[in-house]
Amino acid sequence: MARESAPNDPAPERCRVRHRPAPRLRDHVVSYTGYRMSAAPVVRRINLPSTTVTLCLTWGAPLDLASERERCGTGSGWDAVLLGLQTGPVISRVGGTGHGVQVELTPLGAYALLGLPLRHLTDSMVHPVDVLGRHWSAALTERLARASGWRARWAVLDDALSTRLAGSRCWPSPVVTRAWALLRASHGTLPVGRLAEATGRSRRRLEVLFAEQIGLAPKSAARVLRFQRALTKLLEPGATGAGTAAACGYHDQAHLARDFRVLAGTTATGLRTLATHDTRHPHGADHVPGADDTGPLPHPLTSVLAPP
Repeated sequence: MARESAPNDPAPERCRVRHRPAPRLRDHVVSYTGYRMSAAPVVRRINLPSTTVTLCLTWGAPLDLASERERCGTGSGWDAVLLGLQTGPVISRVGGTGHGVQVELTPLGAYALLGLPLRHLTDSMVHPVDVLGRHWSAALTERLARASGWRARWAVLDDALSTRLAGSRCWPSPVVTRAWALLRASHGTLPVGRLAEATGRSRRRLEVLFAEQIGLAPKSAARVLRFQRALTKLLEPGATGAGTAAACGYHDQAHLARDFRVLAGTTATGLRTLATHDTRHPHGADHVPGADDTGPLPHPLTSVLAPP
């Protein structure tokens, strides 16, 4: 469990760096984020529903995670965690002294990497050893801990993920690959009926395939895609709730408001305020120039600092 810093502790310090994976991995892996903390006080973040499966590995202070839906007040300490696609907010707490990496996987990349139906991870948090095996998880964490810096850690992740994917026997079907591409291109506005017509499969068959290889049914996945696009647009200067609702395929502003309440646990206005005031890229003394200077990362906002 991460502890609160004492008055005589060294000055708190946090470092967060982000990086894109090697080009050969970008159909499967969206981004890497590295963390370093030194005597850092516990902070809470609201992790928002997105279309990525998240793998976190740490050494030092364990993670302290709790789900809004589980009604657990304190959460549990984790040294690693694997989160499937979520349909509601997940609160994370972390602090103390330690390092960590966070890998954001595309659903199809996660299906190939993990080798199991993703419906088993939906709205769940599990330890990576339960899916990836104790040897693979422990060996990767040890390699990351021994690496000389963030550049070396990015290379370790590229190598480990590439090797595991090369040996995968669980590749997504062409039908799901096409359907997912169409749904993403529409930002979740393509009706499921039209998606079924475009792929030559029944709605029921698509639901079964999506549950296995994406983790959510097409309608639920579309809802998350629409939410993420709306959140991105709300952060643009001059954006309004009504204009955002119309641009993102909601019936009206009340429809948008209901989805934000369910998916984020707060109002659209409240979430925009949290996102606006969130410090997105804090750096510490060991920030490597260029380590996260890879251009805008190709996925939307996935977490914000929780209110006090």
